[in-house]
Amino acid sequence: MFDLSGKNVIITGSSKGIGKSIAEEMAKAGAKVTISSRKADVCEQVAADINAGLPEGCSGKAIAIPCNINSKEALQNLVDETHEKLGDVHVLVCNAALNPFFGPSMDIPDDAFDKIMSSNIKSNHWLCNMVLPEMKARKDGAIIIVSSIGGLRGSSVLGAYSISKAADMQLARNLAVEHGADNIRVNAIAPGLIKTDFARALWENPETLKRANSRSPLGRIGKPEEIAGAAVFMASAAGNFLTGQTLTIDGGQTIT
Repeated sequence: MFDLSGKNVIITGSSKGIGKSIAEEMAKAGAKVTISSRKADVCEQVAADINAGLPEGCSGKAIAIPCNINSKEALQNLVDETHEKLGDVHVLVCNAALNPFFGPSMDIPDDAFDKIMSSNIKSNHWLCNMVLPEMKARKDGAIIIVSSIGGLRGSSVLGAYSISKAADMQLARNLAVEHGADNIRVNAIAPGLIKTDFARALWENPETLKRANSRSPLGRIGKPEEIAGAAVFMASAAGNFLTGQTLTIDGGQTIT
């Protein structure tokens, strides 16, 4: 039920962290994955490492197509090149995001606010609409949006980022309603604090880390690979009756 053989997948922000782990596990499950982030050389290296690490006989494969998610033209090129190199896009994982500001909402500059909303919401909206027509024609497809528990709770220091992540959950719900009749499943994943470069400022802060650990029933923060399994589930036949949902994977932080 978790086999992804024959599936072609685009994963944004997949040169490191959660996106990279999702790419690795999907390739192991048999998918052909497109590694994408801003830097071409990094994407190429990640794709090469994935291909070198696949077990013998695995149908999985990784290719690299760099992309700046803030450019609509670059996103369209990402889709077009994936078509040329792999064929149809069966699964889209919108993982890339940014947060250039940490602090109270009153202090965030307008340009930083606009950048967060554009990168974390509008780019996902654009990219989803670029792959939806072929999914609708095929009557099959899966879209996964990586959100955050920041979208579930108020924050005194991650205001705009949390707003964008709440909007990503709503984007998944809206698209699930709009396109469910065409057998397209759209879901979101809301990770808690994960040990990635993106969240380094949080988990490298002793007080922040201590607070996060104390709130988690498991007593620790997460690892990128602990998010990847959920993405494989959502992309595979195992997730065929799941749509419009946000799966929270946070070590239990939000239940305490």
